[in-house]
Amino acid sequence: MKRKKSSYKSGLFAEWLARQYLRLHGYGILESRYVTGRYTGRAEIDIIARYKDSIVFIEVKNRPDAAAGIHAVAFSQGARLRRAAETYLARRRWTGDARFDIMVVSGWRVDWFKNAV
Repeated sequence: MKRKKSSYKSGLFAEWLARQYLRLHGYGILESRYVTGRYTGRAEIDIIARYKDSIVFIEVKNRPDAAAGIHAVAFSQGARLRRAAETYLARRRWTGDARFDIMVVSGWRVDWFKNAV
């Protein structure tokens, strides 16, 4: 009998695959699983990457299809991600461009939605 992977392990695989995909497209990975402080509305940003003069904050979802992945990022989660990103940018005194992307992993397929949050 074949066992199903846990959602935690599936999530780790999805993040790993997303990082590889980003590297293949010329992105440098700055952080993985970045967590803001305990008292700042705690949020985790799955991947923070740099491409040319931009920092990109990426939420990775492991879902059966792209539509389910997009709908999985709720408005409240987007607000927490924005606060976490603002904290990250302030700590690094970043003055360049920044954006939020969503990457949906379905098996070995990666769908990438830029400027999605």
